[in-house]
Amino acid sequence: MQRTVSFSRGLFGKPRDAAKIEDLLKRLSLWDKRKTIMMQLSGGMKRRVMIAKALSHEPSILFLDEPTAGVDVELRRDMWDVVRKLRDDGTTIILTTHYIEEAEEMADRVGVISNGELIAVDEKRALMAQLGKKTLDIMLADPLKAIPAELSEWKLKLESDGHVLCYEFDSNAERTGIASLMRRLTDLGIGYKDLSTHQSSLEDIFVELVHRPRAGA
Repeated sequence: MQRTVSFSRGLFGKPRDAAKIEDLLKRLSLWDKRKTIMMQLSGGMKRRVMIAKALSHEPSILFLDEPTAGVDVELRRDMWDVVRKLRDDGTTIILTTHYIEEAEEMADRVGVISNGELIAVDEKRALMAQLGKKTLDIMLADPLKAIPAELSEWKLKLESDGHVLCYEFDSNAERTGIASLMRRLTDLGIGYKDLSTHQSSLEDIFVELVHRPRAGA
């Protein structure tokens, strides 16, 4: 198997470099199988070898089409580490994936395709800042059976058996509505013991984009 990867490197005119091949095989957890012939490898191991062959010639631009689809968690993590190192070394990587957490973990720039149409493309941080919403979780001192009608304008959700009020807001808005909400809670005598916020994930944003009505649709 080691010879197969080295041969792939030579096909692209790269000189022999045993140290680079060894490092690559170790990063993909293939080094212990380096003398095993391809026919004797498991399906997961063969997938690793395919990835090693693609990386063996140190490409400046690398296309990865769902490289971790159907592989085990260990290989997925190994691949993430390899892609990060390639990116840090200056390799341009174009990766397609159905795993949203994979894009969130590794991508600098994200494009969303729906029904063959590119519906959004931007820097990942900018995309999350523009479209991502935040949720304020209010841990109540005493549980509520229902949301009082006086709080209807904030479109709250009641979770954790009435112990948590959830308020979704736009962090980029001039007025988030949080201050007025907290004042109203005080006016109603609804006590709380803790507050926390969390940002929408890239998966939340993806779902919102895909289901958002588009012009001409």
